[in-house]
Amino acid sequence: MGRSAKAILLPKRPNRSRISLAITLLIIVVTACGGDMSLTEYVDEVNEAVVDAEGMVILLEEEGVLAEDPTPQEVAAGIRRGLDEIRIPLQEAIDTIDPPAEVAELHALLWTWHAEFIRVETEVAQRIAETPDTEEGWTQASDSAEMAAYRASIAEGKQVCIDFQAELDATEARGVFGDAPWLPRQLSEVVDAALGCQWFPADPQSVYRYP
Repeated sequence: MGRSAKAILLPKRPNRSRISLAITLLIIVVTACGGDMSLTEYVDEVNEAVVDAEGMVILLEEEGVLAEDPTPQEVAAGIRRGLDEIRIPLQEAIDTIDPPAEVAELHALLWTWHAEFIRVETEVAQRIAETPDTEEGWTQASDSAEMAAYRASIAEGKQVCIDFQAELDATEARGVFGDAPWLPRQLSEVVDAALGCQWFPADPQSVYRYP
């Protein structure tokens, strides 16, 4: 988990300048009563899924994905590639994992947000795809209900990072992890890298606001 993940987040001002893609990858785990795998096995399986996703992040970055002066349709296509080639496959891989009881509750928090964010990203990509490549078109997209939901979901994801760490600290304090004192640090690092906590903008409401 040495490389930091980035986030597919539209910038504050898409005023015909370069719009770069970043990839927020989220570890997601189905809510369960708790599987039979050990905590170590669980972290290893999650790591394997995230490493596969990181490979696609690097590939998209190397391809450049977006032109210097992208049209709305090119922006929408970039978001869709992030969904189809990174976010959704990662979710499908992690969905097969039945987490141990010690972490099932923690990751239910992540699962709920990520499932909703996939839906929100899908809708905002469709809205942008229908946007005329004009100032008026960009402004209308920026002020749309889909973009408002996108900004709100980004803000929620940022809070998920904060809540996850607080819950992880509380769980550790209760001695839930027993004889695996390494796990809270390791799990925190995995989630930070996968969710891309450090890549959330300081002000989510400023994301893709035109002009």
